[in-house]
Amino acid sequence: MERLDKFLSTRGGISRKEAQKSIKKGEVTVNGAVCRVTDCKIDPEADAVTLRGQAVCADEHVYIMLNKPAGVVSATEDRSDKTVLDILPDSLRRKGLFPAGRLDKDTEGLLLITDDGDLAHRMLSPKKHVPKRYIAQLDGVITEEMIRAFEAGIVFADGTACLPAQLAVQEGSGGKSGVVTICEGKYHQVKKMFAVVGRKVVHLQRISIGNLYLDSNLPIGYAKKLTKLDIDTILLGKIY
Repeated sequence: MERLDKFLSTRGGISRKEAQKSIKKGEVTVNGAVCRVTDCKIDPEADAVTLRGQAVCADEHVYIMLNKPAGVVSATEDRSDKTVLDILPDSLRRKGLFPAGRLDKDTEGLLLITDDGDLAHRMLSPKKHVPKRYIAQLDGVITEEMIRAFEAGIVFADGTACLPAQLAVQEGSGGKSGVVTICEGKYHQVKKMFAVVGRKVVHLQRISIGNLYLDSNLPIGYAKKLTKLDIDTILLGKIY
């Protein structure tokens, strides 16, 4: 059993003080009935709780797929730009959310947002070699020499060596678009790798992390809660 105000503060994305105010104002229901008792004990697994008409998720952790738009930063807060948390709908907001990994400000595509630090660590650990796939549109064609250079491991001008990566020409692109698979996440890595082989990335989109693929029906800027199957794919280690 758990206090109602604590449940709302941990699962509802608001502070304990805000939760208590909402309860007293009659903005919270438990199993369909308004509850104004802040220390009311509830069973998170059995009781249905709503806050201002929205159901409060009882799951211990949440996992959100965001199709990140350009111009938004992968951070929990920023003084000058909108963050990926700022564009989440109210129905998906809760305390403790953060982007698991990052995408550059001008890069679009798959971003996982969660409050599960353990999962994020497993996904992002260099030792796990979780593959990340991108579609890169370029200012010129991809050559066989470039593909071999990616396979050998690109080395930046400052001596930083990248792990071997895969580069394949995207069908129907005339050779100017490629699918890139990397197993690490250095700063601006994909753009820098192409710069080494003489190409500029004009548009970049991440399409997958391990076996988790961007939903083709999810518009840019929109987010959705992952299904149980999606979550199991992550937590059971199938993407590792």
